[in-house]
Amino acid sequence: MSRPQVVIVGRPNVGKSSLVNRLAGRRVAVVEEHRGVTRDRKSVEIDWRGVSFDLVDTGGWLAQGDALEAKVSEQAERAIAAADHVLLVVDVATGLVEEDRQAARWALRSGRPVSLVVNKVDDAVHESAGWEFLSLGAGDPHFVSALHGRGAGDLLDHLVDTLAAGELDEPEPEVQAEDDDGALRVAIVGRPNVGKSTLFNRLIGEERSVVHDMPGTTRDAVDTVVETDTGPIRFIDTAGMRRRARTEAGLETYAVLRSLDALDRADIAVLVIDATVGATGQDQRLAERIAAAGCPAIVVLNKWELVATDDRASVLATVGDKLAFLGDAPVLKTTATSGKGVHRLLPALQESAADYVKRVPTGALNRAIRDLQIKQPAPTGKIRYAVQGAIEPPTFTLFVSGRLPATYLRYVERSLRERFELGSTPLRVRVRVD
Repeated sequence: MSRPQVVIVGRPNVGKSSLVNRLAGRRVAVVEEHRGVTRDRKSVEIDWRGVSFDLVDTGGWLAQGDALEAKVSEQAERAIAAADHVLLVVDVATGLVEEDRQAARWALRSGRPVSLVVNKVDDAVHESAGWEFLSLGAGDPHFVSALHGRGAGDLLDHLVDTLAAGELDEPEPEVQAEDDDGALRVAIVGRPNVGKSTLFNRLIGEERSVVHDMPGTTRDAVDTVVETDTGPIRFIDTAGMRRRARTEAGLETYAVLRSLDALDRADIAVLVIDATVGATGQDQRLAERIAAAGCPAIVVLNKWELVATDDRASVLATVGDKLAFLGDAPVLKTTATSGKGVHRLLPALQESAADYVKRVPTGALNRAIRDLQIKQPAPTGKIRYAVQGAIEPPTFTLFVSGRLPATYLRYVERSLRERFELGSTPLRVRVRVD
């Protein structure tokens, strides 16, 4: 009986071969500090806790490259086609880059089960930074340091537990090839029975989701594309997410996992809150998850007409207290059953989407950096120049001399947001010390 195939993939120079050596417990792959060392597939047998499987090392995958890099990518694609499980490796030291997003989309479209591995996590500080990779949509990350061995045993435990449970025999197919249709993906999330499905049906103009007063009616993510004046929008209705202690095993657990997957794949999250109750601790945890996914958020206070006029200020206060993770996310007041206020959601979505992909010219960015330092110089260090390295969300890298305190970095982020009218979209500010 053939052994299961576990294939390691990722962009070049994230430490795939080092991880192979660490998991194998011996040097079986050549490792150098520059990209392109691994070109062919290399397989090594791993035995852990009495379970054997083949670990397959691949060269760095690139969407575009020269003739040699194209052949290396082709080898990686052949390996993943025969895989039972895929380890998608990223590098916390470099941070999330566009090549990681491309590699993640390619791995997820293969239809194979994918586990996200964040490499070069040598301490708790790097582990905290590694949560940004949730936005790749490959699930919760496994933090490892291939160089020092940190987390390697936990990763092996995860793999053999999955194998022993038989989950690799029938890999779950890709949800849908929906990422290719160009539609803006909007996940509607919230606690059970806050009116998500009613809002969903109101937005798409038809009775697509089952609506019932009993919590938990929606068991899977339901999606519909709506054509608007500014382009198609894919609305994804999800199951209500409650605390783990109150989540039944089996079907409801699967529903929650599917909801979280829809959130990880979304461009924008709409967090629906029952206005008659206000923001709760569970809404706060959902806000944390949205913030970790890195996508913009819009808060919808549903059932607003049912809130007494004297109580409305206190309801809004709970939103400010509990949902600070979402920054300046717009707060819309609606009543989905009557449709009141729902018309404001589409313009808010379009504005958030535009901010999420906004690029700032390098010249304008550095003029802004100069001005904000003149207005308020850093107590230590100095920003020499800055570049925008990515969008979705806008990500700025500051090249500095000396170290900047966290309070000053928050000032920089706030100044850039105001200067370039970035609204409530998440921003990432990285620092490179020269």
